[in-house]
Amino acid sequence: MIQLQNVTKIFNGSSVAVHALRDVDFRVEEGEFVAVMGPSGSGKSTLLTILGAMSAPTRGQVLIDGIDVYGLGVERQADFRHEYLGFVFQQLQLLPDLTAQENVLLALTIARLPYGVKVTRARIALERVGLEGKEDRLPSQLSGGEQGRVAVARAIVNRPPLLLADEPTGNLDQTTGMQVLDLLRELNHAGQTVIMVTHDARASSYAGRSVHILDGQIVRQSTNNGDF
Repeated sequence: MIQLQNVTKIFNGSSVAVHALRDVDFRVEEGEFVAVMGPSGSGKSTLLTILGAMSAPTRGQVLIDGIDVYGLGVERQADFRHEYLGFVFQQLQLLPDLTAQENVLLALTIARLPYGVKVTRARIALERVGLEGKEDRLPSQLSGGEQGRVAVARAIVNRPPLLLADEPTGNLDQTTGMQVLDLLRELNHAGQTVIMVTHDARASSYAGRSVHILDGQIVRQSTNNGDF
């Protein structure tokens, strides 16, 4: 489903160029759950933004479902993100004055669908993450774990083939974080492809495969059965 070929990302600072990624080759098959691990500054978040069609590599190619993502024009890239990608952020970014359903509906703003269809999709997404009957509650009326579930529902409401999660448990307590990880694993078992950036070994254990990045390079890959 995903293939990165010789991807390099260089940030040009005022005095020195920073190599965030160096000639990265990376593949993800449809239906995988992959954790991208590494210390702060290793390049893992840069990798996620490149996969998310938000930051063009300095060189190299990014193919998702056979599409050359950075060969697309700006408007087509925006359509691509809407059609192919769902995002779960470390900061859940729920709007406090909107209900759970309204927060999920935000992800359908540009969808060319009748409003009634959008509402139905939002309700189905909330049901899928276990929030049936709580559609009209504000974030403040939900537990931390339930807020995380709203964020996941918003990410999957477009029915994207790829879900990208950036430190989804980073600001959550252990119990709430495990609830979100359990949900990601459930979605993966149902066929959702998931790539999760994390520095937490406990979180990475929920994935089928871990990719370890250091100084912008993939230094090791491991599965639940061992390294390779």
